[in-house]
This record gives sequence, structure tokens and C-alpha cells, in this order.
Amino acid sequence: MSDVEHDVYCTEIGSRADELRAAVRSAEAGPAATPVPSCPGWSLTQLARHVGGTHRWAARIVRGRATGPVAHDMVDDVYSPGPESAADLDAWLAEGAAELTGALREAGPDAPVWTVAPSGVAGFWARRMAHETTLHAADAAFVTGAPFAVREELARDALDEWMGFGALPRVLEAAGPDAPPLTGPGRTLHLHATDAPHAEWLVDLTGVPITWSHIHAKASVAVRAPLTDLVLLLYGRRTPADPSVEVFGDGDLLSLWLERSGFWLRK
Repeated sequence: MSDVEHDVYCTEIGSRADELRAAVRSAEAGPAATPVPSCPGWSLTQLARHVGGTHRWAARIVRGRATGPVAHDMVDDVYSPGPESAADLDAWLAEGAAELTGALREAGPDAPVWTVAPSGVAGFWARRMAHETTLHAADAAFVTGAPFAVREELARDALDEWMGFGALPRVLEAAGPDAPPLTGPGRTLHLHATDAPHAEWLVDLTGVPITWSHIHAKASVAVRAPLTDLVLLLYGRRTPADPSVEVFGDGDLLSLWLERSGFWLRK
């Protein structure tokens, strides 16, 4: 469970959407001609359409109190005709973020709805959309050179959320029978934030199910970095070779875990 308040997530969604809107407005060549290197093949236009579409999709789930999967064409089909100019994209992003945060605030965190992972309440979508929007605000910041950081409370929570997804049985099931094994004797991974007290995560890969905890312990591979960089590392916006990231021990295990635990990003 998350300790972050529902309204904090809602506010973060709006604030991060505003950062993406600012990037769209400031793109000198226009959003359609501005590539986003951290999202290969996408321009700022595609990034904005993805975020705006995702907000509308999640809003539909929450507002309709969906009891089963909802078609996510708005999330995926970023090349279909849609808003093109910076002004139109700006307004469309603002509208989508307002639609989502309005639906979430009206529902409250405990309203029962369908979710893509175990939870079944609207609070799942507040949390998921806050971190989703934050990630894509980072993508936009990399393009424009704007400063980017994740507040400690939300960075810790983003890492907790990732660990929860990474402990799902699908991390193992999605790999296929011929994939190298992720679990095995002595396989543990430790993440340690260098800029926050007691911000540590131990992932136990010694057996099934995969588990994680907030403890300090010696592991087969240890990673040290500032909180924001740990979040960006898990989401593939940093690499283990990045100067802000220190890796000690079994780097191959780290790379394998990063690839496997990120399976849900590719769904």
C-alpha cells in the first residue's frame, strides 16, 4: 500500500502535465519536428498524444467504474489524426489532465474499479498515472534541457510501485522457457539512494515468489544513485553505465532484472 495521499497524486498529475505542455509550447521547430530520444520513433507530438490519450483512458475507467478491461487505443495509437499545432496540443493535454484528476477526485481512492494489476480501486490509477506522467515529463525535459527531479516522497513511492510490479508472477512467466533464469541461489539485488535516509530496497531473487523489502543487506549486486536517478534507471532513462549510477557486484544480474521487471512497460 502507498503512504502518499490521493490528492498528492492528483496534484502531481496536473503539475507534470503542465511541464509537458511547456515543452510542447517551447519546441522551436514545433512539436511534430522535435524528436524524443528516450522514446525512439516519437516526436513531442507523439509523446503528448500518448500522455493525453492515457489520461483520457484512465479517466474513462474511473468515471465509468469499469469492472473489466477498457480498450486502450487512445494510449497506443499516437500516429492517428489528432491535435497537431503546439497550441492545440497544449489545450488537449490540459483538458485530458483535468478530466483525469477530476474523475479521480470525484471517485476518491477507494472506489472499486478495474485495474491492470492487483488492487481494484481508483487509488491505483491515481498512483499509476502520477508516475506515468512524471516519467514522460522527464522525457520532455531531456529534449528541452529543463531541470528535472522527482520529490523524495514520490520517488520512494515510484520505486515501491516498481518493486510491486517486479514481484508479480508474470515477471517469470513472460520470459519464456528458453530465457536465462532470473531466480536462483544467492541472487539478490540492493538499491540504495545516496540522497535520502533509509531509502533502500532489497530484491530477493533466490526463489519463487520474488520478494522485496526495505532493508540494508549485502547482495550479489548493489546499486547506488540519487533517488531521481534510481527511478530513471528502472524506467530505462538511465543505464548502469551512467556516471550518476554506481554498480557493485553482478552487473549481468542487474541488467537481467531491469529487463525482466520492466515487462509491464511493454504491455
